[in-house]
Amino acid sequence: MTSRESAGSLDDGDVDATHEPVRVDPVDPSPREPFLVTLGERVRSLRARKGMTRRSLALASSVSERHLANLELGLGNASIMVLRQVAGALECLPADLLGEDIDSPEWLLIRDLLRGRDDQDLRRARTALGELFGTSEKPEARKQRIALIGLRGAGKSTLGRRLADDLGVPFVELNREIERVAGYGLTEIHNLLGPAAYRRYERRALEESVRLYPEAVIATPGGIVSDPATFNLLLSHCFTVWLKATPADHMQRVVAQGDTRPMAGNNEAMEDLRRILAGRAAFYRKADLTFDTSGKTLDDSFRQLGADLSLALALPIGRGSGDMQ
Repeated sequence: MTSRESAGSLDDGDVDATHEPVRVDPVDPSPREPFLVTLGERVRSLRARKGMTRRSLALASSVSERHLANLELGLGNASIMVLRQVAGALECLPADLLGEDIDSPEWLLIRDLLRGRDDQDLRRARTALGELFGTSEKPEARKQRIALIGLRGAGKSTLGRRLADDLGVPFVELNREIERVAGYGLTEIHNLLGPAAYRRYERRALEESVRLYPEAVIATPGGIVSDPATFNLLLSHCFTVWLKATPADHMQRVVAQGDTRPMAGNNEAMEDLRRILAGRAAFYRKADLTFDTSGKTLDDSFRQLGADLSLALALPIGRGSGDMQ
């Protein structure tokens, strides 16, 4: 059993973020260029957040695994440095030389207003823009849908079903909606159509769920935060709750569900899981509410989560029993 199979089973059908061994160019003993080191770290972080292996990124980008490995180690192609030098001389960002919005004065002015703002200011700006352009629902309507985010094993499915039963609203397992929309199982979507197709079906399934269910509890795939457009749609139309847990609890609960694959490569799977959590934590924290299920029974989690939601939403929540999954 490979670490790819092990870690993949922890992420609700998403592809995983393992690092396959691959030959890289010898590292020059002289100090590496900080810009290239930072670039490599950003590539690794983005890849982990999207749950992609280096091999899957190589296939998607038509770039060799060897070149990607060098890039992630801070040994990027010198042309990157040339691009940076030209951007510096033009007093713009390297992305400006590659993007399509350089001719829009309004975009440049808006971006300048946002540059340097902290997360709280940026969140206010995003919310205001959503209300301005009608992409966000009014707060009271948004609170009628509770969306649970986080990795597999945090309790999204079991807590979600109990919340839905308690509130008398539909429970929506978004993975099942993705399969319905695509006409394939999750494994077939990834193996036959690729991660880009999966993200398209994920967005379409969420759009349909929002349209069909004005009131619902929605359990989302762990990697839904990887696509900004889809995650923004979720934040705009649902009251989001991050169900977090320790990596050890995630692993234990997945195995308790009958999936023993992670144990085949436990050390590597745990490291992959920590990397994915680290890459996604900043996005999970954008949820309206964070609730830690570690070290709690399902009954305790349900009661405490119900109390937190009751305060936030002014809804009476908190009955039932069962096992955490």
